Amino acid sequence: MSMQEDLLDGSSGDGLAARRAALRALEKILGQKKMLDTVLAEEKYFADLPARDRPFVRMMISTVLRRKGQLDDLIARALNKEAPRPEALKWILYLGTAQILFMDVANHAAVDTSVNLTAEAGMEGKKGFINAVLRRMTGEGNYWLDSQDAAALNIPSWLYQQWIASYGIIRAKDIANALLQQAPLDITIKKSLDAEKTRIDLAARKLATGSLRREEGGLVEELPGFEAGDWWVQDASSALPVKLMGDLAGKTVLDMCAAPGGKTMQLADAGAKVIALDRNANRMKDLRANLARMKFEGSVECVIEDGAEWKPRQKFTHILVDAPCTATGTARRHPDLLFLKTEKDQNALIATQERLLNNAAKILEAGGMLVYCTCSLQKAEGEEQVDKFLGSHPDFKRAPVRREEFGGMDGFINSEGDVRVLPYLMKGEGGMDGFFISRLQKAK
Repeated sequence: MSMQEDLLDGSSGDGLAARRAALRALEKILGQKKMLDTVLAEEKYFADLPARDRPFVRMMISTVLRRKGQLDDLIARALNKEAPRPEALKWILYLGTAQILFMDVANHAAVDTSVNLTAEAGMEGKKGFINAVLRRMTGEGNYWLDSQDAAALNIPSWLYQQWIASYGIIRAKDIANALLQQAPLDITIKKSLDAEKTRIDLAARKLATGSLRREEGGLVEELPGFEAGDWWVQDASSALPVKLMGDLAGKTVLDMCAAPGGKTMQLADAGAKVIALDRNANRMKDLRANLARMKFEGSVECVIEDGAEWKPRQKFTHILVDAPCTATGTARRHPDLLFLKTEKDQNALIATQERLLNNAAKILEAGGMLVYCTCSLQKAEGEEQVDKFLGSHPDFKRAPVRREEFGGMDGFINSEGDVRVLPYLMKGEGGMDGFFISRLQKAK
């Protein structure tokens, strides 16, 4: 039996250790409202696990977060009442039920390790309870699943209602169901490389948008070309905005809200001199580390300032505003965002986006290009934000995106010439993150 099979079967000590790590992570994510990536990056218990165990831990946590609404409903049905207290008991049921109904894990492993976790958590008297509930899941869970409305259960109501209002009920369900899928690994490679050789080396395929997509797993840092700085991880949607800015060779481009630097590296690779602006010093450290690995430091100047307030000595012909947003379009990769962000957060982000756009308008030269983008599915952060901006800035107009700029694909382009990527588009190829892009021109 392989180590991975041990984990799924639960017959080894490693299997329990992995599930223990997942439980501790859920305590911090759901109990303390911390982000998944932050928890896994900071906690020693996760780092101490063998590298082979970590993907399984992340998959358990991600499955719970993606299916949380369904899990709550399933547990309520099994109990014929509200979920149990304390919270740790519910989180153990989350992990056990997720493994039984949504993962390729042996039922006995899911049940036995959950019972052991209960004892470890100081709830020895609840072992029989956990065993009984999860045994019921193995018998009746799939029947209950058939009657669930997964989309309505898993997406917070305030988000789901916005999607229904913006896209209609059918597309809203398609979006919600697409977010249940694990996202593939997308890669942007340096233009100087042999693209076909790199594709083969990475066991990837080329998408119509130009990104490489790798379906198989493995640690990113161990893939060929990573240490050499040949490529960086970047969702295919996120790689689109820079491609819509035209020939940038020798031009100075302001990348507003630049960290962690995926688009900054695209700009540098296109031959631009880049001013990378971000107000977050810690995120700027990550950007600098990425630039160093890719050997792009010489063509990028990093500035730690608030883009909404910054007053540079020069004006720019090209500005990219990759604005902070609710990031709902990235929920395939970051399912915790759906529960950590609120409608109040969205309203604050909309105000920040407006301030960034207004300042960008001031420091853009006459005749210059402004590209605004967000990884949000909310139209209030995309189409409506741009309409509001154009209404208060008569010296700007849209420069509509053409289907030829996407290799003949036009499913991403709306009637105004903006780009609106929905997660279920290109479903047969693994989908894409939700994204919005608008290209704006300032009058001369």
